[in-house]
Amino acid sequence: MSPAPMPAAAPSPLPQPRSAFAHFCSIETRWGDNDVYGHVNNVVYYSWFDTAVNRYLIQAGALDIHGGDCIGLVAETQCHYFAPLAFPQRVEAGLRVAHRGRSSVRYEVGLFAEGAAETAAAGHFVHVYVDRSTRRPVPLPAALLQALTALTRPAA
Repeated sequence: MSPAPMPAAAPSPLPQPRSAFAHFCSIETRWGDNDVYGHVNNVVYYSWFDTAVNRYLIQAGALDIHGGDCIGLVAETQCHYFAPLAFPQRVEAGLRVAHRGRSSVRYEVGLFAEGAAETAAAGHFVHVYVDRSTRRPVPLPAALLQALTALTRPAA
């Protein structure tokens, strides 16, 4: 019996243009973001994803991080790197919603060097929205649905 053939490799992701994203916010790099190789450490990129999503939701009135009944927990995350970023660059995070479920959302984030035409990194966060006390999934609240509508844009 011969082993099963390996599945075909998925095509490599490519940098994305600004037009692929619906909302942008600026993020300052910090000296401590750089690693010994002279660029931002990969764990910082995930922090920027979290910052971009939660900043947008708080500003849109869709997330009360201190007292809201509903909170989003990260269920999945991924990042593809295309070009290095480093302190003291300013980063612009582009945000869009790729999928909405009953209790979950897939946010896609593109990180751009300030003024760059294409992403230096791009990835996603899947948040499952749960009751703060029970941690059980809940339907997406109306305020969140309204905020997500403004972010829904097809991928480039």
